[in-house]
Amino acid sequence: MLFRHLLFLGACVCLFSCGNNLDDADAGADSANPPAEGFDLTDSDPQAIALADSVMLAIGGRKNWDDTRYLYWNFFGARTLLWDKLGKKARVESIRDSSVYLVDIASGESRIKMYGKEQTSADTLAKYGERGMGMWINDSYWLVMPFKLKDSGVTLKYMGQDTTKAGEMAEVLQLTFKEVGNTPNNKYLVYVDPGSKLVTQWEYFGNAADAEPRFSLPWTDYKEYGSIMLSGGRGERALTDIAVFEEVPESAFTSFDPVDLPE
Repeated sequence: MLFRHLLFLGACVCLFSCGNNLDDADAGADSANPPAEGFDLTDSDPQAIALADSVMLAIGGRKNWDDTRYLYWNFFGARTLLWDKLGKKARVESIRDSSVYLVDIASGESRIKMYGKEQTSADTLAKYGERGMGMWINDSYWLVMPFKLKDSGVTLKYMGQDTTKAGEMAEVLQLTFKEVGNTPNNKYLVYVDPGSKLVTQWEYFGNAADAEPRFSLPWTDYKEYGSIMLSGGRGERALTDIAVFEEVPESAFTSFDPVDLPE
């Protein structure tokens, strides 16, 4: 079962031709992709860094990613998330128990509605606030991992070429982490199509020393959302209802009332 492996994953955390309408004229401006503070530049391979930069360009470019503010998606039918990337806030709504988490990403604190009312007990907020933050960390990585290849604490290695489970040739990046995130011992192998430079598969290792991955899943169904490319296909499951907004009501992050999102 895939949900057995929905752990707190990793850290925190060439334009492609088929169906891509991003403007080639912006490619030069978007090609700059400076690493986050704390990225392991010393131990990362130059070839791996160059491939990561190509991936960023393929999915819209660094400037478009930096300018993207609001992202929305449904995580495998379990919950919906609305993320104010620039404002560092998130709204997580659990479909199964109708709980709502209003997460302050900068502070790690949350306001929580459970059992039909807002929770005020310090013990409850401490326990379930961590859960709300953890869901955002996990679920956002499943959506936007290709934008985070040069995050703080990441070490990139180029592992050569290999074949995906779908039988397609790919260039392989290895991601390991240095004392960041909820699970710093994780490792990922990220498969990149040599032509489109899109991520086509990832493999997750609970411990970097493990010989076999805990799962290996495709990245498919890329579409343009706003000015970036996002993938929803993850094999037997999918991230659905993906959207990028320029504006949403501020109350989405301050009120437990239902949110009226833009069409």
